[in-house]
Amino acid sequence: MTASTTAAQPLPAEIWNRLKAGNERFVSGESEHPNQDAARRSSLTDSQHPVAVIFGCSDSRLAAEIIFDVGLGDIFVVRTAGQVTDDAVLGSLEFSVSELKVPLIVVLGHDSCGAVSAAVQAVDSGITPTGFVRSLVERITPSVLAAQRAGITSVNDTVEEHVKQTAHRIVDHSRVLHDAVAEGRTAVMGVTYRLDEGRADVVTSIGEV
Repeated sequence: MTASTTAAQPLPAEIWNRLKAGNERFVSGESEHPNQDAARRSSLTDSQHPVAVIFGCSDSRLAAEIIFDVGLGDIFVVRTAGQVTDDAVLGSLEFSVSELKVPLIVVLGHDSCGAVSAAVQAVDSGITPTGFVRSLVERITPSVLAAQRAGITSVNDTVEEHVKQTAHRIVDHSRVLHDAVAEGRTAVMGVTYRLDEGRADVVTSIGEV
């Protein structure tokens, strides 16, 4: 992971419009697959200047570069099952903001999420999984409880709540991210992805978007 000084990044809204346009191409089957050739690869040998960081679920159907029709060097990607945060995730996000100067963080969830479903089942049954899956479920549980307090019962609606909770959680738990948002250097958006349509929809935003 190498960073270098670069020109001022575009505004978060401009970056999201670029990602949204790429997603619309993907949805319509007109993806352009930009920045994926040998010349682009060679140009990135010494430095990288991604315009956004995507913190998403590890689900095999949620490949960010494909969904947003971008290429090498365009986005900095962090993925865990259920977009669960831990020290490594927060460190990666802080690196993207403080070193790579990325002005937009996108928290990306998706419907029919297995990790969120497991957390819902654990809350409903009182039985938690074993092994390290238990840690995943425990980290998602606060979002499940918040959803249930709001009268939300479906998994997909719980995913949306989890995306919202996660977006706020990373800002609340990291002084680096909190300060970046407060100072207008970075914004955070929560987005959900529809597996059947391929569409990414904004469900929350924090900061100047």
